[in-house]
Amino acid sequence: MTSMSRARVARRIAAGAAYGGGGIGLAGAAAMGLLLAEVQLARRRVGNGTSSRVPNADGLYGRTYAGPADAPLRLTMLGDSTAAGQGVHRASQTPGALLAAGVAALAEHPVALRTVAMPGACSDDLDRQVGLVLTGPGPVPDICVIMVGANDVTHRMPATRSVRCLASAVRRLRTAGAEVVVGTCPDLGTIEPVQQPLRWLARRASRQLAAAQTIGVVEQGGRTVSLGDLLGPEFAANPRELFGPDNYHPSAEGYATAAMAVLPTVCAALGLWPAEEERPDVTRREGFLPVARAAAEAASEAGTEVTAAMPSGPRGPWALLKRRRRRRVPEQEPAPVTPSS
Repeated sequence: MTSMSRARVARRIAAGAAYGGGGIGLAGAAAMGLLLAEVQLARRRVGNGTSSRVPNADGLYGRTYAGPADAPLRLTMLGDSTAAGQGVHRASQTPGALLAAGVAALAEHPVALRTVAMPGACSDDLDRQVGLVLTGPGPVPDICVIMVGANDVTHRMPATRSVRCLASAVRRLRTAGAEVVVGTCPDLGTIEPVQQPLRWLARRASRQLAAAQTIGVVEQGGRTVSLGDLLGPEFAANPRELFGPDNYHPSAEGYATAAMAVLPTVCAALGLWPAEEERPDVTRREGFLPVARAAAEAASEAGTEVTAAMPSGPRGPWALLKRRRRRRVPEQEPAPVTPSS
């Protein structure tokens, strides 16, 4: 599927989500039924889902930067097993811990991490998760990171419903005052037991949803980072290094790769990224585009950020597309200093 075709599909899905439609599927109902059967078989083969236990990474990071009256920055992880860190054994290897440690080092300020992400969750669980975030103890988080979408595809959730649930979650968090960064649907075509032609269908469905997610998120004031291709060529080239023992969830190295892609956008949302990197760089093909086109391009290239720019134009809302340089997550405080209660 070309970028322009993906943009048209994403625009239709996002419009259906905004106006209450629910009949637009991903890659065709028959194909998705076949894909679901293949993925369920893959899950049985790799043992995915036999244990939903994830390390508890919640706690305070960057304690050495804390002054007597310094309130920590608050980072909350929402979404599915990828956001929770399923597949690794140590808390320090989860994406939340990696992002909290990275932000603490770059900001030279303590960061309090809380995780409400749930393994197996689809986008319709975000309403519950946001409720936990907004009614929990303490102030509203400074920033929320959401990673969701893979289960929506494998459970055949209509794309319009998926995007509607995500957009609603972003809107609630933004209204409450939190910055929001969404890691869009990963590339399911990288799951090793899924064979062609279903591997191609999985990739197509994942990218369609990722592009539509981007439109929905940006229209609600959030930022997105494409994870699709990040979990594509790199994972395909190094499956033993970047996938965990179940061949389904990322390994520690895989989560570190994803965290490196998301960290610059998290820091930019918090105002921590160098000002000179906030300007579009034409040598990296960055710039202002209609939001649907930006979403389609981002779905095809890992680590690409999309954020709202001008409110409207001849072809609808516009967005800024950034291809931020990936920087290694600082090897700072591999575990939380103060576990949460």
